[in-house]
Amino acid sequence: MPHHHDHDDEFDRGLAHDLTTLATRRRVLGLFGSAAAAVALAACGSSGSSGSSATTTGASGTAASTPASAGSSSSTSGGAIPEETAGPYPGDGSNGPDVLGTEGIVRQDITSSFAGLSGTAGGEPLTIRFAVTDPSGAARRGLAVYAWHCTAEGGYSLYSSGLEDQNFLRGVQETDADGIASFTSVFPGCYDGRWPHVHFEVYSSLDDIAAGQPIATSQIALPEDTCAEVYASDDRYSSSVANLTRVSLETDMVFADSWEQELGTITGAVGDGLTVELAVPVSA
Repeated sequence: MPHHHDHDDEFDRGLAHDLTTLATRRRVLGLFGSAAAAVALAACGSSGSSGSSATTTGASGTAASTPASAGSSSSTSGGAIPEETAGPYPGDGSNGPDVLGTEGIVRQDITSSFAGLSGTAGGEPLTIRFAVTDPSGAARRGLAVYAWHCTAEGGYSLYSSGLEDQNFLRGVQETDADGIASFTSVFPGCYDGRWPHVHFEVYSSLDDIAAGQPIATSQIALPEDTCAEVYASDDRYSSSVANLTRVSLETDMVFADSWEQELGTITGAVGDGLTVELAVPVSA
């Protein structure tokens, strides 16, 4: 894989600067554990391109009253979230650009580009919540979650044609006392060959991000019924309508063997804003 690109000095005071800013609000906790998760290699694709209803949806977008949960599978040990590929567009330095060293990466709203770049991603409003726990379900405070995903049209900032000079839909948050890391974003599109998803990496702390060794790398699968409703109600997702019909959770290259543990729970209504939440147990 290519090595990461250097950033312009004007913007690249990086994570250390963000830590200083964040420290005025809360103390960054040091956490035990040094296991680094193995990252599988797989393609992620890059083609492709938001109504009302929806209460809480789970497995196939049908009504559910309990939050998403994570358990064990053939690809996990100790009840941890299944390990998945970061894909070819991680922006973490493992395949080209490294946004994790850029000043401003620690942010809750990831809809716009930052660090001197301009541009805002359009689409159905979506809040993305990660509930990070240990395998027994106890909240993990002070961990760092890096989240990223494609645009409504199916492209990735930093990589896709026309988006190389954008870094929106990427950000880092620290988990709070309840183990929650939350992002304001837009609903991802469905590009050909992949089920709609959100990528994420979990790090032991904000300090550990610069080392580039996450303790977990996985993806959120989005419920089918919600995807179909969003895509049918907004022209920005026009190509996603057909792409969604050509893939399923059971045949997706990433989710086929573990989608039950990676399927997010949706609340809210299309047109009024949606929230997806995933339980993320980590063993390190």
